[in-house]
Amino acid sequence: MTRLARLTTDEAADAVTASPLAIIPVGALEQHGGGMALSTDTVRADGVADLVATLLDGKAVVAPAIPYGVSPHHLAFAGTLTLSPTTFRTVVRELVDSLYRHGWRHVLVITGHGGNNAALSVLAQELLTELPDLRFAWTPITEIVPDVIAGMAVSEIHGHAGEAETAQMLHLAPELVYAERLEPGVTGRDDLNSAGRLARTKRGPRLAIGFEQYHERGVLGDPRTATAANGRLLIETAAQRIADFSAELLNT
Repeated sequence: MTRLARLTTDEAADAVTASPLAIIPVGALEQHGGGMALSTDTVRADGVADLVATLLDGKAVVAPAIPYGVSPHHLAFAGTLTLSPTTFRTVVRELVDSLYRHGWRHVLVITGHGGNNAALSVLAQELLTELPDLRFAWTPITEIVPDVIAGMAVSEIHGHAGEAETAQMLHLAPELVYAERLEPGVTGRDDLNSAGRLARTKRGPRLAIGFEQYHERGVLGDPRTATAANGRLLIETAAQRIADFSAELLNT
C-alpha cells in the first residue's frame, strides 16, 4: 500500500505509472453521540482506503484524508466543524486538479460521511465535461454493504452512530470507542416525531433536518450491540467491493 504523503517527489512521479489510481479518503469532524470520537467518519474512510489499496496490490496510491466534510446537520452538537457544500466540492476539485496535472487519470474518492454525497455527485457531473479524459468515481462505505447489515441484529431505525458505524470503529480504532458511554438513540419509527418521519422517507419528498431533531443525542440505532467481528466483516466486504470496482475502473 502506497501513501502519497510518504513519497518523495521523484517517487511520486514514478507512482503515476506504477500506481495509476489515486484514492482520496474524505470524512467529517462531527458528533457521534457520547461514545465515539468526532473523527469517526475520517477514520473509517482512511481505513477502507488503505485496505482497498492493499487489495489492489500496488496499483493505487492513497492521498492524505480530508478530515472535514459537509456537516451542518450536526452543528447543534459541540465539536462539530463543517464546510459548506461549495467549499467541500472546491477542496476536492482542487486536489483532483493537482493529481490530474501530475498525470493521474483515475481518481476514486472514498467518503465515510453521507453528508458529502451530494457535493461529490455534483463534482462528478462537472468533471465529465471539464476533464473528459479523467475517470472520476466516488463511493460511500456503509451504503454498499446493506446485505451484510441485514444479516446483523440492528434496530428498525439505525444509521448515524448506530450499530454499523460503531462496529466498524470497534474493528478499526477501538481506542476511539468509549463503551461505557454508548447509549441508544432512536431505534424504531414510533420513536420519530413528524419531522423525523418525513426526513427518513425512502421515496418521494424528503425533508432536511438537524440530527438534534431526531434525538437529543443525535444517535440512530443502538450502538451498545455493536461488535468488532461485525465491523471487520463490514469493512472487509466494503473494501473488497470497492477494490473489485477499482480494478475494472483501471481498465477503462
